[in-house]
Amino acid sequence: MRTLARDISPPALNNRARGKKRSSNTFEGDFVDIKPGKNPTQDIEPTLAAIEAGQAQMEKHLEYFTQHFKKVARPVNPKSTRLAIDDFQDLYKCNDNACGRHFVIHQHDHPISGVHYDLRLQISGTSTLSWSVPYGLPGNPNSVRPNRMAVETRVHTLWNNLIESASHATGSLLIWDTGEYEVLPRRKRKPKPQVTDEEDSNPSELVDAVSSTGSVDEHNQRLTMSFQSRYIKLRLHGTRLPENYTLSLRLPSANDRTSQPHRPKRKRRRLDPNKAAVVATKHVTTDSEPEAGTDQLIPSIDDPDEVVKYDTGAAGKEDEEIRRNNAYIGAHNTVGSVHQRQWFLTLDRSASGFSRAKTGSDGGRWKGSWEPFCVYGRDIERSIVTGRSADEVMADEGVERFVGRKMWRPITE
Repeated sequence: MRTLARDISPPALNNRARGKKRSSNTFEGDFVDIKPGKNPTQDIEPTLAAIEAGQAQMEKHLEYFTQHFKKVARPVNPKSTRLAIDDFQDLYKCNDNACGRHFVIHQHDHPISGVHYDLRLQISGTSTLSWSVPYGLPGNPNSVRPNRMAVETRVHTLWNNLIESASHATGSLLIWDTGEYEVLPRRKRKPKPQVTDEEDSNPSELVDAVSSTGSVDEHNQRLTMSFQSRYIKLRLHGTRLPENYTLSLRLPSANDRTSQPHRPKRKRRRLDPNKAAVVATKHVTTDSEPEAGTDQLIPSIDDPDEVVKYDTGAAGKEDEEIRRNNAYIGAHNTVGSVHQRQWFLTLDRSASGFSRAKTGSDGGRWKGSWEPFCVYGRDIERSIVTGRSADEVMADEGVERFVGRKMWRPITE
């Protein structure tokens, strides 16, 4: 059989080329041949791309990735934050159960959708919810652009939280941060004109919005309840993120729907790297954040020669099942996740330990116990586990002449 390096987020490309055996750094789909009748793990070590796609048989994902990380990890820089690989392993083991609350933030430099950050939250012993955040998580309470768009993607398998890999089809993927999450009760202010349910919270005026549902000890069950109420107050206990870092995720009613989107009439095929540089000049990217309803996250295609017909064979049926369930093979969408819904994500300043200064030169500004941070993108950010940059992940996987989407810039203002 063949193993196809399939995309994690956004959805899979359907370019199933037929051809001879190609090396791991081939451009057209990154195929690996496995001889019929043999167990590939007995003869050759499967590639990271094949494992990422779920096409190579692998039972001990944690053991495989930790051993790989120990081989490729860069020397520890005393000035940077790192999570020891043994601690990374223990973290996953502690949450490898039905009540686990593991999270990961992946930096993903995808050849079509460009640089974005995938937030994944464990919902069961097998699966994680996933959002794509184009500019990374907010870290400055006084930023003039404090909000982010977070686009719901496919439900992933839990072991996908372990991945760092690269290929021409999927780009580079590295672990920006990982840890455990905590779902906080949503506390609503009693009705009052022109106030938000976050800022300047006065405990005496608040009511617990989830008290009527009873006590829920398991945070992944709280996550399910909050997700289905379309509002999540999320505290992330990571390695890179500061103490008490808390987010609010909200799905506006205008973006809410319960049915999966219809299959697109056409999809973009991964270009040959030599052509990609030419085609990339057709796409204009602005510094502003995408608005609801735009297609900046997954650009449209103008060249009819790049349109791919859908596979009607077994692989095509598998893709249809993934689209229908909004979950990759091996994952289970038990919470009603809907593909491509656009959520509103913001830093919960009060819950993160910030308060607004009322006097002095900082009057009106938010002051707290940790220093604001920015997410600077693929050229600056490094893996919290291996210390690698996106280019180093590419080099370790033998990926050459990769052409990514240009014009991404960090939010620093």
